[in-house]
Amino acid sequence: QVRLAESGGGLVQAGGSLRLSCAASGSIFSISNMDWYRQAPGQQRELVATITRGGSTKYADSVKGRFTISRDNAKNTVYLQMNSLKPEDTAVYYCNAHFPTNIYWGQGTQVTVSS
Repeated sequence: QVRLAESGGGLVQAGGSLRLSCAASGSIFSISNMDWYRQAPGQQRELVATITRGGSTKYADSVKGRFTISRDNAKNTVYLQMNSLKPEDTAVYYCNAHFPTNIYWGQGTQVTVSS
């Protein structure tokens, strides 16, 4: 069984920063891509950023230049550094990890940006 545990969410003022972490544990053999998604109230879950095992990254247009995704393969951990936060970044943030036959999700962490 694989478990993903997110941490680092919280309340921050607009313009501030937060760093989210997501650690995978359990029966881990080969994680390929790892992603961060977010879901605001009443909205669909959207892809924020993705990173391959080799470190290639992609971002949603809304976060380009402000968010940075990174990973530590030795620790099976993915990070999301969020700078210049805006109220519209408020959401529950979820990480996931792609395995050969399945995708596992974390439980989510709340990020709230006040204006």
